[in-house]
Amino acid sequence: MNPTRHLILALLLIGPPALAAATSDTAKPLAAPPNPAALAPHAAPTEVTAAAPCPQPRGTGDLGIIVERGSGSLLLIETSGNTALGRIEGLGDLSHASAVFSRDGRYAFIFGRDGGLSKVDLLAGQVVRRVMQAGNSIGGAISQNGKLVAVANYEPGGVRVFDAETLEQVADIPALYEEGKPASKVVGLVDAPGNRFVFSLWDGGEIWVADLTDPAKPGVTRHRNIGRQPYDDLITPDGRYYLAGLFGEDGLALLDLWHPEQGVRRVLPGYGRGEEPLPVFKMPHLEGWAVAGRRVFVPAIGRHEVLVIDMDTWTEVGRIPVAGQPVFVMARPDGRQIWVNFALPDNDRVQVIDAESLAVIHELQPGKAVLHLEFEPRGEEIWVSVRDEDRVDVYDTQTFARLASIPANKPSGIFLTDRAFRIGL
Repeated sequence: MNPTRHLILALLLIGPPALAAATSDTAKPLAAPPNPAALAPHAAPTEVTAAAPCPQPRGTGDLGIIVERGSGSLLLIETSGNTALGRIEGLGDLSHASAVFSRDGRYAFIFGRDGGLSKVDLLAGQVVRRVMQAGNSIGGAISQNGKLVAVANYEPGGVRVFDAETLEQVADIPALYEEGKPASKVVGLVDAPGNRFVFSLWDGGEIWVADLTDPAKPGVTRHRNIGRQPYDDLITPDGRYYLAGLFGEDGLALLDLWHPEQGVRRVLPGYGRGEEPLPVFKMPHLEGWAVAGRRVFVPAIGRHEVLVIDMDTWTEVGRIPVAGQPVFVMARPDGRQIWVNFALPDNDRVQVIDAESLAVIHELQPGKAVLHLEFEPRGEEIWVSVRDEDRVDVYDTQTFARLASIPANKPSGIFLTDRAFRIGL
């Protein structure tokens, strides 16, 4: 492996500082933001004003949250008017935070890097409960029936499962893969049909399927020797295929959840054979459902390429040259466009690929450190976090015009409540 990969990897896997005390604060109205037009001279977005936290009653279908990693807080947003409604504070270390939603879209479950699991009421605009369940965690998932929330942990390695109503722990699944070795770091945790959770073992090179039909007696099926250092996952929108990327070697691992007895297949083994990979400055992400029609679009580690896979044969059918090393490769809900952001030094731009022609059709340059992209449910608009510019932009996906800018404190992840109704998100 390229030695630079080892260095970057070591930095990525370093845990956060000592656990902070759990706190819970009511959402606070935002101060009036500066004129967004002054933030980005390349466009003239509509000025966004802030309002008080959501009044009741109202629906939750157009709500969402923006992670403010600079202050351990969330911005509560709505997508009908593209505005920020309020700020929710006291969520600890959100440097690598993610979220899932309750089945009614009212509650967000926030997974902090410090091991904190927080339940947030979007309508009340406040933290309902927060538990420190581990020392270092990396995301989570909610079960098909909405009753269980699972957290993937680096320290201690494994998965812990909680009651979604109370946040009381109901199951603990240590990722013990070999006698005499500590539990493995867990990555790529997703929900799957049948109230199952699927995840990968970074250290162990395995994929586990946990059946939580009876949380008191979780059943675990292990798939061994799937490849070195699985780092993230993609589960197809129908919940059938689980695809794990491999950091330690070129290739991906594929598990058919309809026929798990067939074991794990290798996909695109040695796709970079004979080529010297570039230093990896940021781990790519597979989650985001980069599935369009019968094709899957995935980032190529250490290369300026997006790989295209035919889902009928699970073979490579194309490579798309792009501006840098891809981080997120996201499919618009209708599957026609693929939006890509990049690691350093190209993280100030976003490219748009036409899924039919496999050509780059547009490029945006929102600003320094584009970290995350989130499509609105029907795909007409996309939200883009620009961390080092302290703002989130909203773009029209047909005209590529910037429609709005919302000031935010070092924004990263953007999560909309429609995720509550989709497998794997």
